[in-house]
Amino acid sequence: MTTVIERLESEVRSYCRGWPTTFTRAVGDHLYDEEGKEFIDFFAGAGALNYGHNHPEMRARLVDYLLGDGIVHSLDMVTGAKRTFLERFEEHVLKPRGLDYKVQFPGPTGTNAVEAALKLARKVTGRERVVSFTNAFHGMTLGSLSITGNAMKREGAGLLLSAGVSMPYDGYLGDDVDTIEYLDSLLDDGGSGLDAPAAVIVETVQAEGGLRAASIEWLRRLSDLCRRHDTLLIVDDIQAGCGRTGSFFSFEPAGIEPDIVCLSKSLSGFGLPFALTLFRRDLDVWDPGEHNGTFRGHNPAFVTATAALELFWQDDALSQAVEAKAARVQKGLEALAERYPELGGELRGRGLLQGIACTDPAIVGRVTAKAFDKGLVMETSGPDGEVLKVLPPLTIDGDVLETGLGVLDEAIASALDEADAKAAEVAR
Repeated sequence: MTTVIERLESEVRSYCRGWPTTFTRAVGDHLYDEEGKEFIDFFAGAGALNYGHNHPEMRARLVDYLLGDGIVHSLDMVTGAKRTFLERFEEHVLKPRGLDYKVQFPGPTGTNAVEAALKLARKVTGRERVVSFTNAFHGMTLGSLSITGNAMKREGAGLLLSAGVSMPYDGYLGDDVDTIEYLDSLLDDGGSGLDAPAAVIVETVQAEGGLRAASIEWLRRLSDLCRRHDTLLIVDDIQAGCGRTGSFFSFEPAGIEPDIVCLSKSLSGFGLPFALTLFRRDLDVWDPGEHNGTFRGHNPAFVTATAALELFWQDDALSQAVEAKAARVQKGLEALAERYPELGGELRGRGLLQGIACTDPAIVGRVTAKAFDKGLVMETSGPDGEVLKVLPPLTIDGDVLETGLGVLDEAIASALDEADAKAAEVAR
């Protein structure tokens, strides 16, 4: 790590500790450091780079836009870039799915989208409480932290987070406990202590919370529950959306229509900050300027997002490719879990958001370190970092994907051998 980083950057930095090098270049599904070492990317900017690094067509459009003195900053003024994005988003995303959502630009990041969703739900319903789920992660601002499950992140708020209440996610209490029935009974019982909520917010796949994926049936029943109790359903599709699970929205296979949807991460297509909060037309009760932000009109992101929609979402070719690659990842992870029973491996996730949950988080940390040494960048997931997380670009080359899984195999073997050697040394 360079001296200036250690001298000036806050101790809060995290990713650079696990990947101790200086990256200088990135193309498609690869990263390169200043020494010229090549790394396969199984991280994809924490899901912000679904189409890989520096996609040439998106880059060309962005460069042309900037060289043509295109508007960069505009708050919520009307610009040509914004208008074109909205036209393409309606044409390629909303209309084909029969969705009549209004679109809000809440600010540039995922937590901005969540905060806007929470604020709107409370304004519409006149209620305060929001139901979230165990192991949920929705962002690092105070409203988002109040509905996040991770204790370490919640403690960082430094004050009591009381606006949310956590309910058990699908499978959290075991296969024999129906968590939808449990929530339903609490909402039906005036003595349960659970106030009627403004909304229920859910991730269809808990990307940061351990790659737990809700079943299609569970999501359908959750949607029905919200309607019965006159409660808004918010789907946080910030990491699982934009094609990560195959369909543009991760909730599409369930055939549900959330009242509010939060998008960010890969929405710009190029790694530029960009977020949206979508909601039913009748929920648009905002007064002008009631919820705003200086960077809610990031035109360079409009340009690259428009390019992403035109390049990848005019047909279902990308969705089919993701499904095929996801099957390869699942097969590869199944083989690894079987080959290394010491991991106590449990497969989790959906689409190109999959991983192996292990009984010993320390092993997971050693595996990702070994993977980095061997030229593979990947992170962990879960409250204790107990899940090996495979999150490549959706556009990753098939051979590169197989090579990366092979490197992961080598990293697991090396980490387990090292653990065995240390255990033997202690025993002596």
